[in-house]
Amino acid sequence: LRRYLLLLAQEHLEFRLPEITSLLSLCGGQFSGEQEIRVNSPFWILNIPSEEMARGLMKRTVCAKSVFELWGHGRSVGELYTSLKNYPTDKMLPYLQSDSTYKIHIHTFNKTLTQAQKIKKIDALEFLPFKGKVNLKNPEHIFWILEDYGMNPNDVPEEPIHLYFGRWVHGQRELIESYSVKKRHFIGNTSMDACLSFIMANHARVKPNDVVYDPFVGTGGLLISSAHFGAYVCGADIDYNTVHGLGKASRKNQKWRGPDENIRANLRQYGLEKYYLDALVADSSRPIWRKGMLFDAIITDPPYGIREAPRRMGSQKETVKSVERSTENHFFVSSSYHLSDIFFDLLKFAAEHLVMGGRLVYWLPVYRPEYTEEIIPRHPCLKLISNCEQMLSSHTSRRLITMEKVKEFKDQDENSYLLDGQYMPYRGHNSFREKYFSGVTKRIAKEEKDNQK
Repeated sequence: LRRYLLLLAQEHLEFRLPEITSLLSLCGGQFSGEQEIRVNSPFWILNIPSEEMARGLMKRTVCAKSVFELWGHGRSVGELYTSLKNYPTDKMLPYLQSDSTYKIHIHTFNKTLTQAQKIKKIDALEFLPFKGKVNLKNPEHIFWILEDYGMNPNDVPEEPIHLYFGRWVHGQRELIESYSVKKRHFIGNTSMDACLSFIMANHARVKPNDVVYDPFVGTGGLLISSAHFGAYVCGADIDYNTVHGLGKASRKNQKWRGPDENIRANLRQYGLEKYYLDALVADSSRPIWRKGMLFDAIITDPPYGIREAPRRMGSQKETVKSVERSTENHFFVSSSYHLSDIFFDLLKFAAEHLVMGGRLVYWLPVYRPEYTEEIIPRHPCLKLISNCEQMLSSHTSRRLITMEKVKEFKDQDENSYLLDGQYMPYRGHNSFREKYFSGVTKRIAKEEKDNQK
């Protein structure tokens, strides 16, 4: 295993560790044994079998900016130089030949250096056997000095608390930009941010030729990231108009959806149509699939009743009912679908239809003052892998839950959650909408009161 340094983006902090851990488990890498992971630090040392795998990791991650082959590191300049002098010369030489070009770049975290300070630090590395020519515009090899001045912008130390030197291997941030929802052909009210949809696919360890399913597919935003990684994708949704791209548009200044605004067109836009299996108009609370293990990953964002109401098929006799008519004369009766039931149905479905080792990745809305670990739905066939928070408002958030299938589904597992007394804590999810909007109403009232003063 060779040592690499990862430079991480300072956004989506909670999602970084599960994403990198999932990707390392795909490529056979691990965190460096000597390193205690400082979760919020932008510098992590990894052990990865080969440079090709390090590049593979960078092609997928959205939480990291660059990866470097680590030549030396230390808690002081002296330690860094000692570490560099101990690095095997035969590993350095291929990149320092007289016929090659190079440049050295300095990156500081939480401090800005003057140009003179940077040049002084670069000149101090003259003990390294560089034989090539400096080329600042288009060098063959780029080396970085990375200095960490801690996490506190109000208390920046004189000297860095950690220093690293390495050869730049790969970096990419274009992935998120090229898949931006702003440029997407077909969107809905709740289309997932491109960065988060790639994080979800990475948490699910999606790989080429997997089959990935989204039971609340909407406009198919979550299918795009999985298809980008080479998986075949399919989904289902209860809303006929959304699946078929009919009805009112979600874009400003556009009244109706165009004739080619649909999930297939979204995948075609990115050259991924060959990975699209299909989307069904179906109710995720009803069994529609044959028994057995069908999917490598289930990635979804269930409706939690803020911008889209959760619905399921109902009977004419049900008291809560609304008849909806689509533009294609399709009638169905829908009734409300409690959030707790959505999550139980989802976990049961995943336990039954995921392959062994397959992953379920979904969003769980949370009213923060009442949040405890106990409210995360469980299933005996699924193991909780990670749980990351994204804030929605001061008192609400949603948590990205990743679970892995570790036990084969038997018929007795069907309603196991009812037996262990765990069912009651989740009932709190059902009032999430009221709690979300009660906070909004209180805030508006407070702002109006403040304005009158």
